[in-house]
Amino acid sequence: MFATATDGTRLYYEESGAGEPLLLVSGQCNDHHQWDGVRGTFADSYRTIVYDHRGTGRSDKPDAPPYSTRGFAADAVAVLDAVGAGRAHVYGISMGGRIAQWIGIDHPERLGALVLGATTPGDRHGVARPAHATKVLTALPSRVDRQALMELMYTPAWIEAHPEVLVPQPDSMPGHARRMHYAASQGHDTWELLPRIAAPTLVVHGADDELNPVANADLLADRIPGAQRYLVDRGRHGYQDEFVQEAGAVVREFLGRHPL
Repeated sequence: MFATATDGTRLYYEESGAGEPLLLVSGQCNDHHQWDGVRGTFADSYRTIVYDHRGTGRSDKPDAPPYSTRGFAADAVAVLDAVGAGRAHVYGISMGGRIAQWIGIDHPERLGALVLGATTPGDRHGVARPAHATKVLTALPSRVDRQALMELMYTPAWIEAHPEVLVPQPDSMPGHARRMHYAASQGHDTWELLPRIAAPTLVVHGADDELNPVANADLLADRIPGAQRYLVDRGRHGYQDEFVQEAGAVVREFLGRHPL
């Protein structure tokens, strides 16, 4: 199924489960498959909605205008319109968490509870990742050290138990879309507007995350009124997969306390 953004861009989406709608928002350069290992933890209680950002997966991949996290938030609302969800809970990971912040700021009437996973308020006020992590993240896809990237995502023990994560995946993103995703994520800055978020908010972060250092969780939780924080011990940037039962239970409990 496809939603249509305000500029005519087609956005692919899928739904599963039943209950209150829960929109899952993927990170930079990721399509809806980022949630494949997580969706099942919610589908028995929530109508889960996943989609491909513009530039990824089966969605259109325009080369203009420049992408932005605020624009991605408008795309997310277009998906909610397409599925007939007047309001929904939103759970965003990494850049998806940046997008989710804009949903809370610009579209509060569409938002139930908000979950911000492994994300930051933006580089201007946030805590920057170390240089070695930036080097891995910005390498051209053909030059990415898969081992180094996965070690930023997961613990060595989990990688050893899941060797399939080291197998390079086909890259369907054109170069312009990959560059525009990175620019959108790096250009994110909600610092001054975060206090406007009125939705119940949970900030979840891996305690050992280097792609988005864990100190950013404190910044977000302190800046958003009434926000709660949960750290996943030993979790890295991919905590939602490696610690799916723990993190899923925490998010489900939070959402259960804040029905639409």
